[in-house]
Amino acid sequence: MIEARALIDATPRDSIQEFQTGDTVRVNVMIREGERQRVQAFEGVVLKGRHRKGNTPAPGATFTVRRVSYSVGVERTFLICSPLLDSLEVTRQGKVRRARAYYLRGLTGRSARIKERR
Repeated sequence: MIEARALIDATPRDSIQEFQTGDTVRVNVMIREGERQRVQAFEGVVLKGRHRKGNTPAPGATFTVRRVSYSVGVERTFLICSPLLDSLEVTRQGKVRRARAYYLRGLTGRSARIKERR
């Protein structure tokens, strides 16, 4: 029986920084429009998933990023080992006490803010 790790290259690139739940990240994704390709940024708070440099993630490991655009919450799920992921940079480190910050979906305004980790 063939393992999934043998079929898919599960090594993230060096352009992906370490991150965890609660961090604000800017994810640059390759978008294909017809025959053209461009890089589009998606910036928001990580709701679930994390990445550490020492650990090799599973081939299907994902993380979810949420942002509010024109007062509508938008969530996007990315594969950590996807070839379409151009880069990921952490803009702010957040301090949360849970592994999954789904409680942010129901909050607005000041209550939706996350304290900064130092």
